[in-house]
Amino acid sequence: MKLTAVILALLFASPANAADYVDVAGGSFASALPADDKAADVMVAKFQLRENLVTNAEFLAFVTAHPEWRRDRVASVFAEARYLTHWATADALGTDAMAAQPVTQVSWFAAQAFCEAEGGRLPAWSEWEFAAAADATRTDARDDPAWRAAILAWYAHPSNEALAPVGGRANAYGARDMHGLVWEWVDDFNALLVADDSRDQGDPDRLKFCGAGSLNLRDKENYAVLMRIAMLSSLKAHDTTANLGFRCARTVQ
Repeated sequence: MKLTAVILALLFASPANAADYVDVAGGSFASALPADDKAADVMVAKFQLRENLVTNAEFLAFVTAHPEWRRDRVASVFAEARYLTHWATADALGTDAMAAQPVTQVSWFAAQAFCEAEGGRLPAWSEWEFAAAADATRTDARDDPAWRAAILAWYAHPSNEALAPVGGRANAYGARDMHGLVWEWVDDFNALLVADDSRDQGDPDRLKFCGAGSLNLRDKENYAVLMRIAMLSSLKAHDTTANLGFRCARTVQ
């Protein structure tokens, strides 16, 4: 085991260096995925969300402490072949995975395991969407065309550009990089396919289309959210991609 990995593992386990979580008040929310597949608002309970995305350094500390999640040891059912392949080795980051960049090429299973080790969980889609609706000063900026345009501009950037480090400008809740850095896993990603007609549920042809259910969603002008739904709903839990990371959430009792 390399000395750097040992040091990171010790830091990861230290309460003094625990990740910061911010409070998200929750409330009634006009989600792109309405509660009854028609028009009802979603009720989001108060929760806490990790201020920053999980970084390569943090995930390296995690796999050091939990070696079953190393890329050379993880079971194939929990992570496909691309899992952490941008790291130099199974226990070293290298030049293609800088310490402060958000970790990517991680499966849903690995992300959930990390969050559980940190005393949290992956956020539900409704929680992520609720927190991501905020800009720097407003808890819901979705009606602002300029805000929407700024988010959409990210999608025009080449996907092969090196990722920036975490720690961008905070939104009204104090969460950073909710947009413009990477896509994010959510706990219920595989439940995002919906249809207006309940008779469509279970139709195998719907699985031929990436995010087919998003075509039936409300708030169709919020293309950035619909693109996320389409992307997430196309994934399987063991999948990994070069621009998909995660952050954790915590339930507030």
